[in-house]
Amino acid sequence: MDAEWWRGGVIYQIYPRSFFDSNNDGVGDLGGVAAKLDYIKNLGVDGIWLSPFFPSPMKDFGYDVSHYRDVDPIFGSVMDFDHLVDRVHGAGMRIIIDQVYSHTSDKHPWFEESRLSRDNSKSDWYVWANAKPDGGPPNNWISLFGGQAWSWDTRRKQYYMHNFLSEQPDLNFHCEEVQQAILEVADWWLERGVDGFRLDVANFYYCDRELRDNPPKRAEGGYHRPYTHQQHLYDRSQPENLVFLGKLRKLVDQYPDRMTVAEIGSDSYVQRSMEYTSPQHLHTAYNFLFLENAPLTPRLIRSAFEDWSSDDAWPSWSFSNHDVIRVRDRWGGQDASIEFAEMLLGLLMTLRGTIFLYQGEELGLPQAYVPFDKLQDPEGIRFWPESLGRDGCRTPIPWRTGVQNAGFSSAEPWLPVDPRHEEISVEYQEQFEDSTLNKTRQFIEVRSENPALRLGTIRFLDVPDPAIAFFREHENDIILCIFNLEDEEMVFDIPQIGTVIPYGLPGMLNNRTVTLPPFGGILIRL
Repeated sequence: MDAEWWRGGVIYQIYPRSFFDSNNDGVGDLGGVAAKLDYIKNLGVDGIWLSPFFPSPMKDFGYDVSHYRDVDPIFGSVMDFDHLVDRVHGAGMRIIIDQVYSHTSDKHPWFEESRLSRDNSKSDWYVWANAKPDGGPPNNWISLFGGQAWSWDTRRKQYYMHNFLSEQPDLNFHCEEVQQAILEVADWWLERGVDGFRLDVANFYYCDRELRDNPPKRAEGGYHRPYTHQQHLYDRSQPENLVFLGKLRKLVDQYPDRMTVAEIGSDSYVQRSMEYTSPQHLHTAYNFLFLENAPLTPRLIRSAFEDWSSDDAWPSWSFSNHDVIRVRDRWGGQDASIEFAEMLLGLLMTLRGTIFLYQGEELGLPQAYVPFDKLQDPEGIRFWPESLGRDGCRTPIPWRTGVQNAGFSSAEPWLPVDPRHEEISVEYQEQFEDSTLNKTRQFIEVRSENPALRLGTIRFLDVPDPAIAFFREHENDIILCIFNLEDEEMVFDIPQIGTVIPYGLPGMLNNRTVTLPPFGGILIRL
């Protein structure tokens, strides 16, 4: 396996709770991932990213970690994890795991000790602050989940900071002991054979030492959370963050062929990603440019790459993940066709960078409907009815059609299966050569077999909207990729004649004339 296996590769994100339930308790688990490795391998991906499986009270479904060096019993055991790592490597793939370093659960032993007094051995391990003279919190910072980013603790008679839920207190990375403890956690998992880390909210590790107020920001248009009404100058993306990531990179580099990918939450999507991605910091980073912005336009896609000015920094991209509405609905609306979903998959697999494919995306799943009484996500419950939260992208994978819970589990799943998903299950799509699933396999295979798509540069060609066209070039190989982003046929000329690469999307080339049906696409080797 290549030492830089991740560069230009395709990594499949697995949300374990919803992937496959091997012990029929209604929750997916590590055994379920192992049971479906042949399916994952047959997608043609280079590796998997496993979302949190650590011990947790599950207030935020694993992103509130109460023990960094163990497996929550709902998912299995450390032995099950070791077995999964061996199986993944035996299948010729890699495995990276989520690491949530910004904060812990309030049930973590570190926090339970820290909150006991102001002078215990871990008293400085979290962000504590005195009340203002009027009894209020120390500043105006706001939680992403709404309300103040501060909660009062009666034992210490101080406020503690939490960027997310009050049950997720933020660690104080200004404390050297915290940094060392986190590096030891990373080393423990590297010793267990993981191939890298996806670093949750990697630019949230530090806050301003002086706890200065964030200035206001005007949030324009549509529905906005309170969090969007501030410029987040002091509660995230502090300069010290990069210093710590340099220490983490040094540790990871002691192990061969490992990688780190940062999740960047920032308004400066591309700039912040480049800043965090360098030989001194992390291997790659992905941001929310494609995950938070709509509609899909050629300008949106072009902006990601034309603003990426660093030759040293390597980008990563995803169209869907466990935190956002599935891309079929987000960019296409509730009535978006399967042809639209397939075009998005074809487009994603031609972009420059490392690609993250979210489970179910390969099936073309639309966003699931979850009624209010079935919601589990605290964010969804908090912001209902304007937002249904993240549950609709986290429902179980439909493995079979016409069986209980679409084959995910014989017990009632932790989230309901959308009946529309069952109609396009894995079992159903395996029957048809031109299914979305099989087209996805073809897209990944073409990317894997063409260095121009995996490693090449990207340069855009001006064509009529709503088409987008770009050259991918590596050494002497040039591939022109063209996609029709809307549902009307397009006909136009390209600069030179080439040879069509079979790619599974509708599109024709006649001399220099390209014809793209609605949501068509074509790859042309020049």
